[in-house]
Amino acid sequence: MNVLFEEDGHFRAGSVMTDSVSSLQVELPSGKRSKVKAANVLLRFASPDPAALLAAAEVQAADLDATFLWDVCGDDEFPFEELAREYHGAAPTAEQAAAILLCLHAAPVYFHRKGKGRFRKAPPDILKAALAGLEKKRLQQEQVDGWVAELLAGRTPPDIAACSAQILYKPDRNRLETKAVEAAATSAGLSVVGLMAKAGAFASSHEYHLGRFLFEYFPRGTDFPTYEVPLAGDLPEAGVRAFSIDDATTTEIDDAFSVQPKAGGGWRIGIHIAAPSLGIQPGTPLGDIARSRLSTVYFPGRKITMLPDEAVDTYTLQAGRSCPALSLYLDVETDLRVTAKASRIEQVAVAANLRHHEIEPLFNEDTITGGELPEFEWRDELLLLWRLAEVLEAGRGKPSANAGQMDFNFYVDWAQTTEDGEGRVDIQRRARGSPLDKLVAELMIVANNTWGSDLRDAGIPALYRAQGAGKVRMTTVAAPHEGLGVDCYAWSTSPLRRYVDLVNQWQMIALLRGDEPVFPPKSEALLSALRDFELAYAAYADFQRGMERYWCLRWLRQQAREGNTVWPAIVLRESLVRLEHVPLVLRSPSLPARDPRSRVEVEIDQLNLLDNDARARWVGDLAALAGAAQVSEEELAEEIAEAELPPETPAADALVPELPVAAPESGEAD
Repeated sequence: MNVLFEEDGHFRAGSVMTDSVSSLQVELPSGKRSKVKAANVLLRFASPDPAALLAAAEVQAADLDATFLWDVCGDDEFPFEELAREYHGAAPTAEQAAAILLCLHAAPVYFHRKGKGRFRKAPPDILKAALAGLEKKRLQQEQVDGWVAELLAGRTPPDIAACSAQILYKPDRNRLETKAVEAAATSAGLSVVGLMAKAGAFASSHEYHLGRFLFEYFPRGTDFPTYEVPLAGDLPEAGVRAFSIDDATTTEIDDAFSVQPKAGGGWRIGIHIAAPSLGIQPGTPLGDIARSRLSTVYFPGRKITMLPDEAVDTYTLQAGRSCPALSLYLDVETDLRVTAKASRIEQVAVAANLRHHEIEPLFNEDTITGGELPEFEWRDELLLLWRLAEVLEAGRGKPSANAGQMDFNFYVDWAQTTEDGEGRVDIQRRARGSPLDKLVAELMIVANNTWGSDLRDAGIPALYRAQGAGKVRMTTVAAPHEGLGVDCYAWSTSPLRRYVDLVNQWQMIALLRGDEPVFPPKSEALLSALRDFELAYAAYADFQRGMERYWCLRWLRQQAREGNTVWPAIVLRESLVRLEHVPLVLRSPSLPARDPRSRVEVEIDQLNLLDNDARARWVGDLAALAGAAQVSEEELAEEIAEAELPPETPAADALVPELPVAAPESGEAD
């Protein structure tokens, strides 16, 4: 005797070895023996042999029409043998009965299982809905298959192009478009990003990385609506000629300076800060957009401003016009002692916008200390401000400009196109701590410290930068900034590009005018702005570092096309090196054991712009540079801690920061 039974959701057939009331010992065609519960036995038969039964039943079941069986069977529950008898008009053979069983089991839309070998036909309305669902799935699968074919052919279907950002950055795996892309990527043996790149879903690797940031932080785009920019109103004229000092690409000119000789000796030094807060108020359209963006986003070649161009153009300290400003005046004696300070709201005539690349060749450490300072406009004013900065720095007991460290400036020429897409990058090294850096940084520290102290003493809340135990944080309570050596430090000197500075300027202007502060003590709006600013500012900084890393890789690709593939690097630790020519930290698995700060030569390989990563292969050792500045253990540890490297297996979405970080547009400290 043979039996057909169900086990683990599958039908099996075998020969009965022993038979009892509750169970059977069955030998399968494979020779395996199983203990089968009697309740699981569906059919007993003498012939054919078990191996042939299921094979023959599957062939017959393929010819059966589930729709016809549904039409001819009754509405009541029935065993499969009964339907087999009606279908064949006589007692069915084992193969015929098993074929009906397989057909019923394979058509759950038409027949609902009701127990051991028993079924009931689906009600007409349920069947209709189920068939409609199956047809929908079939059509959907046809759609997916069509999209997959297009993607594998290197084309992006319009429906997928319309939601490509979501597929790349935040995939919804319930969407057919996502399923199609993932199926095509699996078929092609590529990552989703790699497949989308080959299919032309985005124009370049730069667009891919920029798109990720915009998708998360600017989902509605970066364009501004049209705004009417309120003017500052009538203000007294300052009666000074001010000048600014900035990088060549700076358009948000926040700060400028003036020098006036005093009768009887000494000078009145003016620190003039753009005052958009005189026209832009909280709760207004421009105030809301500043609150929403919180900061200008900087990255090589481009930026996303906090305020629209119309507002920036209205309040930037542009040469050749009189601009509204919040000014801090320092009375400086001939021995460079600061004897008095005064703040004013006024119109300041800006006479010049000095640029680093034009002034530094004339005004630098060598020309100042070597006694060969050439004649040029603003020479005497710059020299006085630099001497004052030296005194201010000594008074704080802390260096303001981290002399000896390098800044890297990224310049992208979008008019040129390379094999990697639009833009050709030039990365220029610039020693930090130049006389221009120092004088700007020290005067900004004075302004931020003075206005923070004024607000603190008046009991008006503000947003402060504090540092203790090496950790910098934002706070609404005036607290020391140990890194700068000041008792408090309130960012107030960049109101065109940071919301924190705009807030503090609102508070300071209210103090000077004797008005109620915009944000009263214990203001929830102030605390909310602080929390949101910290998160946004950190995210924007991470994005900037990631894009600087990207352009470093693009620079290496440019150099490789010119035959330059081997570069000097500094060992940070074990398999971690930092290139000397660009601010890029890479892993070098082949690096032998070397002491930190050792110089080595590495070759770049496995460079992938979509992964934003590369590997450095050790080539050899290099001698230490003569006169090279020594890096302290603390500085080295800080570099290693801040270098957030990608995982060992590169991921397409890795945005990897590197050190040192390029300086922002302003020379402001911290």
